[in-house]
Amino acid sequence: MINFEKFTLDNGLRVIFHKDSNTPIAAVNILYNVGSKDEDPNKTGFAHLFEHLMFGGSVNIPKFDKALQEAGGSNNAFTNNDYTNYYNTLPKENIETAFWLESDRMLRLAFTKKSLEVQRKVVVEEFKQNYLNQPYGDFWLLMRPLAYKLHPYRWATIGKDVSHIENASMQDVKDFFYKHYAPNNAVLTVAGDFELSYIKELTEKWFSNIETRNIPEKLIEKEPEQKEQRILEVERNVPIDSYYKTYHMCERSHNDFYATDLLSDILSNGDSSRLYQSLVKNKMIFSTIDAYITGNIDNGLFVFTGKLNNGENYEKVEKELESEIEKIISEKVNNKELQKVKNKIESKFIFGETDVLNKAMGLSYYELLGNASMINNEIEKYNKVTAEEIQNTARKLFRKENSNIIYYKSIN
Repeated sequence: MINFEKFTLDNGLRVIFHKDSNTPIAAVNILYNVGSKDEDPNKTGFAHLFEHLMFGGSVNIPKFDKALQEAGGSNNAFTNNDYTNYYNTLPKENIETAFWLESDRMLRLAFTKKSLEVQRKVVVEEFKQNYLNQPYGDFWLLMRPLAYKLHPYRWATIGKDVSHIENASMQDVKDFFYKHYAPNNAVLTVAGDFELSYIKELTEKWFSNIETRNIPEKLIEKEPEQKEQRILEVERNVPIDSYYKTYHMCERSHNDFYATDLLSDILSNGDSSRLYQSLVKNKMIFSTIDAYITGNIDNGLFVFTGKLNNGENYEKVEKELESEIEKIISEKVNNKELQKVKNKIESKFIFGETDVLNKAMGLSYYELLGNASMINNEIEKYNKVTAEEIQNTARKLFRKENSNIIYYKSIN
C-alpha cells in the first residue's frame, strides 16, 4: 500500500505527496499530459524533441544539469505516445533545488537558437542511428502505419519523418510549449521523508505564480475496427529474417487489459513460457520469440516478434505460431500456469515499491489514468483474472482480420 496526499494549486497543478521515511533520497517527478499522439501529423517528433529541449536551459537557468549535480542529484526523462515524464532524485535536504529547476522550465524555456540547433542535431542523429541505420530499427516505423490508419499512434514517438524535426522553426517550438507545458496539464509528485506542510510550502513558493494556460481539447480520432488482415514484405540488410505480427487490443482502462497482459506473459515470459518451449527449444523454428503488449492509454497492440532460424520459411512460421495461438483459445490455461505469471507481476509491483522514484513515477502515471489511488488496486485486479477470462480475451483478440504482419527479409 502506497499512502499519499493530494492537493491542487489555483493554477491547476495537481500535486501528490508520498511520505517515505526509509530513505535519505527524495524524488521529484513531473508528468506532462502530452505525447506523440498530441502532435500535428505534419509536425511529428515534437514531444520527443521537447524531452531534449527541456534540458537546454530555461528563462533563468542556463544549465539545468549543473545546478542539480551540484546538489548531489541526478535526472532524466522519457517520452512515449501518451505523455512525457521528467524525474529527479537528490538528497532530501536539497529538495528545493528540484522545485526551483522544474518550476523555471515550466515557466518558460530559454528558446535560444543555439539550444534548438543543438537539440535538433541530437534528435536527428538519434532518428538516423536508432531507427534508420540500426538492424531492424525501422520496425515500428513500418508497423505503426500498417496497424493504424486514423489514430495518431500511427507514427512513432521519434516522429514520422526526420524532416519534421529538421524543418522545425522557433515559432513551431514555442507554440508547442505553450500548448502543452503548463501547470494545468501536469502532475507533480514528490516522495521522501518530509511533512505535507513543507511540500505545500515549497509548491506554493515555486509553482503558484505560473499562469494557467489554454490547453487545447484532445480531439483524437478513434481507430476503427480492422476488417481484414494486412501484410507487408520488406527486404533489408540484416543478419537474419524476422517475423512481426500485431493484433489490436483494448485501451488501458478496459477490464480486458489485465487478462491481455497476463496472456502475453503466459505466451512469452522467460524460458518456461509456451512460445519459448515450443518454438525455440523444441521445434527450433525461431532463435528468439517474444510476445508483449504496448500498454497504451488508448487502444494498443499485442505484439509478436521473432528471429527465424536459418532455412525456415514464413509459411511454416505462421502455421506454427497459429497452432500455439489456437491452443490458448481452445484450452483453458491451468491454474498453476496462470498463478505463476500472476506471481511474477505481483513481485514486480512489490519490488517497485521499495524504490522512492518508482513510487513517484507510478503515482503520477495513475493520476493521469484517472486517480493515483489506482496504484494500490493493480495487484488485486491481476489476481482476479480467471482462466475463462484469459481464454475469452484470446478469442476476441486473435482474429485473422484483426492482425498485421511484417515479413522482414534479409537480403544477405
